[in-house]
Amino acid sequence: MIINKNEIANILTKLAEEYLVIAPVQKDGIVQFSAIKNGAEACLTFANTKKPGKEILFPQSEELYSYTIDTEGVRMQANVDQKETVVFGMRPCDVKSLVLLDNVFKNDQYQDVYYLTRRANTLIVGLGCNEPAATCFCSNMACGPFAKEGSDIFLTDIGEAYVAEGISEKGQALLAKLGLGSATAEQKALANQLQAETKADGGVNIAGIAEKLGGMFEHPFWDSLHEKCLGCAACTYLCPTCHCFDIADEATDCNGCRVRNWDACMFPLFTLHGSGHNPRPNGKARWRQRLMHKFNYFVDRYNATACVGCGRCIKNCPVNLDIRQALADIRALD
Repeated sequence: MIINKNEIANILTKLAEEYLVIAPVQKDGIVQFSAIKNGAEACLTFANTKKPGKEILFPQSEELYSYTIDTEGVRMQANVDQKETVVFGMRPCDVKSLVLLDNVFKNDQYQDVYYLTRRANTLIVGLGCNEPAATCFCSNMACGPFAKEGSDIFLTDIGEAYVAEGISEKGQALLAKLGLGSATAEQKALANQLQAETKADGGVNIAGIAEKLGGMFEHPFWDSLHEKCLGCAACTYLCPTCHCFDIADEATDCNGCRVRNWDACMFPLFTLHGSGHNPRPNGKARWRQRLMHKFNYFVDRYNATACVGCGRCIKNCPVNLDIRQALADIRALD
């Protein structure tokens, strides 16, 4: 199908009458996902959002349930978000991250009703990247600027229009509902050419990295890797695949709620035990955990690398630590 760019605003406004529509919005110089009512608010000329798209299904902070204690006992109310949602304009790296997070929130040991309900009620319109940023390396991470895995509809920017492909059944159904015209042979050929030729190659080779990491837990490499890290955790908070969280109870008198908040393995308090013992007491242990989790532990558990090459950790690190260089250094070790 074909969607002319001058039609996008009207299409999104129309969708917002029936769905919760979330799209990239530019505010104060930052592009971020936000709910919109007017399609003109959407910003589709961006490299990537500041914060990852995972926040849509796994919010930075969310109330899981509330409770009240009175003379009749304890009454609880779960807060499961069941809104029918369309996410418009998510880059392939962020879409792929949700495929990876599916493993975490739905597996043989644990199924998260909050994440899974949002997931089932959300349709994702992926948007290919014609011009990947210099910090992007998604083509090295089983992804790519035009990877379609996880999208329900996929858009390819061919200039004045988008070629729209229905990937899933519900994506195809929505495209049919919009009554769009068919793309011409020339438009399809241009889209195919862009998809074939555009790469985000950061020169990262992860072949054999998982196995190598498995044998270097006590390697002296870790002694220097962390030295200039500030422990700010920008890399983990802005990572689309990091999923550490904390649970807190907030109460006043007989009313309260349980809240889930993002947390990060790069924070000293993340692994602090009630006894006062901390199994990761320093930057060395925390940096080792970050790399081991993404490129060894996650691979062992889910047969996939917990990195999509979005480059946010590189772009936003205040001391210019580059995960691509860390991986290259690991490969170069004897």
